[in-house]
Amino acid sequence: MQLTNYTEYALRVLLFLGALDEEEKTNIKDIAAAFSISEHHLSKIVYELGKLGYIETIRGRNGGIRLAKRPAEIVIGAVVRETEENLSLVECFAAHGNECVLTPVCRLRFALHEALEAFLRVLDAYTLADLLEDRASLRSLLKERRG
Repeated sequence: MQLTNYTEYALRVLLFLGALDEEEKTNIKDIAAAFSISEHHLSKIVYELGKLGYIETIRGRNGGIRLAKRPAEIVIGAVVRETEENLSLVECFAAHGNECVLTPVCRLRFALHEALEAFLRVLDAYTLADLLEDRASLRSLLKERRG
């Protein structure tokens, strides 16, 4: 299973924000520079993460972006489910447009569905806090990347 860039970048944004001090804020420009991602693309992701309640944006002179929840409250599996546009591994997972002639008798579909559920279950066992155990090293690396 390969996640889309959108989901991967959403997870990177959360990791970046989680590496900051609790009340510290940043901006899209700094995150984009750290990961060499287009600011335009990143702003769409930040907007979506805000709508989902994972981050908050503060406008004004002292504004910026920061986590809206504690890292321990952000479940990685939930983020993947909410940001991944299509978790259909194969055509027969789709509710519409399935033209596979094997669908009525195919057992592969069930095996792949079980594998996908196992993948998501593993991600459900991790929170952002788990991924930030070595926060100091992550923070140092990101600081270097920003320049």
